[in-house]
Amino acid sequence: MKTSLEGINLIKHFEGCELEAYKCPAGVWTIGYGHIKGVQQGDVITEQQADDMLVEELEEYENYIHNLVNCPLNQNQFDALVSWVYNLGSSNLQASTLLKVLNAGDYAGVPAQMLRWNKAGGKVLEGLTRRRQAEADLFGH
Repeated sequence: MKTSLEGINLIKHFEGCELEAYKCPAGVWTIGYGHIKGVQQGDVITEQQADDMLVEELEEYENYIHNLVNCPLNQNQFDALVSWVYNLGSSNLQASTLLKVLNAGDYAGVPAQMLRWNKAGGKVLEGLTRRRQAEADLFGH
């Protein structure tokens, strides 16, 4: 399964596109649609490069879902999980109660688990709260 256009648009909406490197709320250098690998202060990219980075990275994040989730998913559930992992990383998914709940087949319990991940640097962020709600809504739709 691949991320649908709806899933890509969800990621783009919440990540936003920054063509100049900046420090995210967690203090990590970031560029494009939340790209962090190898980003350094002063980096600048084009919109096309940002789109290319997103497409390239989506494959990696899709593979995390394929490798860690052992129950069937519909497209909305898959898209919501890819967005969640794109923002939080595979190690957080791997260690999460969310994954345990999902792999136990408790689909109805997943949205509440998603909503718990709305902090950066130990502080609740309104933007993360909105993103988690959108992901939870998509997962349950």
